Amino acid sequence: MKLIKLIALAGVMAVSLNVLAEGGGDRTFEKMLTANAKAMEQYAANQGKPAPVVKVYEYGMKLDVVKVVSVVRPAADCAVVPAAMTYEDSKGELNTLRYIVVGDCRKNSG
Repeated sequence: MKLIKLIALAGVMAVSLNVLAEGGGDRTFEKMLTANAKAMEQYAANQGKPAPVVKVYEYGMKLDVVKVVSVVRPAADCAVVPAAMTYEDSKGELNTLRYIVVGDCRKNSG
């Protein structure tokens, strides 16, 4: 009986660790990015422009940012976290860029 309880406990712990490793922050960011995409579609429609397509930043990518329209802020986590920015370029086109940044690693000091 103890062996069954031990196996059950190990199974629960493994599932819990898997959920934590996946991170609720990623799901939260995806929800925020989806909400931002809807807001940017509305913004683009109001401006008479096509909705921006999300692109993933690659090192060395040339950016032409004239006006930042929206920023999806990273989670307050001391880790590498996703972020996104929607901007207008010099041609007046809207662009959304996904990138990663180091999260907020400040510790509270007494």
